[in-house]
Amino acid sequence: MDTAAAVAAPGHSTAEAAPAAGARTAALRNPRLDPYWLAAALFIAFAALSICRYRRLLTMSWDLGIFEQAIRAYAHFQAPVADLKGPGTNILGDHFSPVTALLAPFYRVFPTPVTLLVAQAALFAVSAIPVTRVAAHLLGRKRGLAIGLAFGLSWGVQRAVEFDFHEIAFAMPLIAFSLEAVVRHRWQAAFWWALPLVLVKEDLGLTVAAIGSVMLVRLRGKEQPRMVALAAGLVAFGLAAAVITFGVIIPGFNNSGSYDYWNKLNGDGGPAPTIPFDTALRTLLWILLPTTGLLALRSPLLIVALPTLAWRFLSHDDHYWGIDWHYSAVLMPVVFIALVDALAGVGASPRAWLRSYAQHIPAAAAAAALALTTSLPLADLTEADTYRKSSAVNAIDRLLNRIPDNATVEANVGPISRLTDRCRVFWIGGTGGIQPDYVALRNDAAKTPAELLDEAQRMHPGTTYTYLGGDGGYAVLRRAAPTPAPAAATAAAPSTAVASR
Repeated sequence: MDTAAAVAAPGHSTAEAAPAAGARTAALRNPRLDPYWLAAALFIAFAALSICRYRRLLTMSWDLGIFEQAIRAYAHFQAPVADLKGPGTNILGDHFSPVTALLAPFYRVFPTPVTLLVAQAALFAVSAIPVTRVAAHLLGRKRGLAIGLAFGLSWGVQRAVEFDFHEIAFAMPLIAFSLEAVVRHRWQAAFWWALPLVLVKEDLGLTVAAIGSVMLVRLRGKEQPRMVALAAGLVAFGLAAAVITFGVIIPGFNNSGSYDYWNKLNGDGGPAPTIPFDTALRTLLWILLPTTGLLALRSPLLIVALPTLAWRFLSHDDHYWGIDWHYSAVLMPVVFIALVDALAGVGASPRAWLRSYAQHIPAAAAAAALALTTSLPLADLTEADTYRKSSAVNAIDRLLNRIPDNATVEANVGPISRLTDRCRVFWIGGTGGIQPDYVALRNDAAKTPAELLDEAQRMHPGTTYTYLGGDGGYAVLRRAAPTPAPAAATAAAPSTAVASR
């Protein structure tokens, strides 16, 4: 049988099959699919990085464990208690992020912190779709892809991927879709995409109000009273949601009846540090220069970045000031869509140098993102060791697996993400009087077993621990079984108990 005939579909000639295959290839190359192909590639990269870091025990903070405890509780239809923040602490009294309950069904099926990391990778990747789509719509296919790539590889997004899981992953696509709608004058869509932000984190009510303010700016002078009312309503809703969340909802769930983070704004006794001018300037330049070449400053969409920048720079906590961690991620969709908005208007500028500069910015932003990536987390994907789980990590996992399911464990950062899916885990020194069954530690100070046991004894007077084992710089202590009381003491116990009543 002829080979060409064999590959043709039954009842059709080879000549008919070839155009069909060509049509399918052309459909896959449709420019409208560009944002989705880019998002798929970013998802694979983000998920691979997050999973590999988890496998290699490179979790950076206790946050992944805190969110897993809350989502695990949601998955079992319980209040979102995060014992890592203190025994019985309802996480809604710490930060108001009920949106994380959306992950509960997935976690119920796949009860592992990897579920959270994969979900975050998907949310970050999806946020590239509206950024790329609006850029291609206004600037053309190639420049749109360049801006989408620059966004996906931006340092703000990569730092957030590296820093485990956070609720702001949900804010990324919501902000991006809302601002895309604003730029394209789809006011109702912008309104509906912005509304759920108040369920992501307490400060994002102010961001919702800022989006409504941008809509009002764009609607100025237009005869659209209904849309003006819609935008004004969004401003009012965002402000009201912020006031109610800060003043009523969070204190209502908080054990102390207050919002614990006010002290990061007003200090906690004594002189409080304030952000140095050079630090603020450096952070602002990182946000605007390699990402947008400062052109985003020409767009009113930057108003949406102001609430986030305000609470970060007004805070007395220096963790918020710089470019580390995940705090700049929510600014990335804002600055990149502001760049698109600015570029769309530069064509009418009488300044030839500005038009020329703007013409090259998308390619320059993509080149800057690629260059910076060599020193950012995604660069790890080019290293063979990223995909290997070392013998030391395997030994640590065997050690931690000696802790039985449902045990109470006091732990520091290292062991947390290996235990919160099956044990009740407390932060080291934060058990609130509970005597844990086990103490699991990343032993960075290389303390001897005797030193570790002495420390456990100081933290839990009257409780005896034994050294279960250590490996790879980790150690596990086990609470010793209580010594049986003498018979005479046992007989006297009931009368003592009665007397105590």
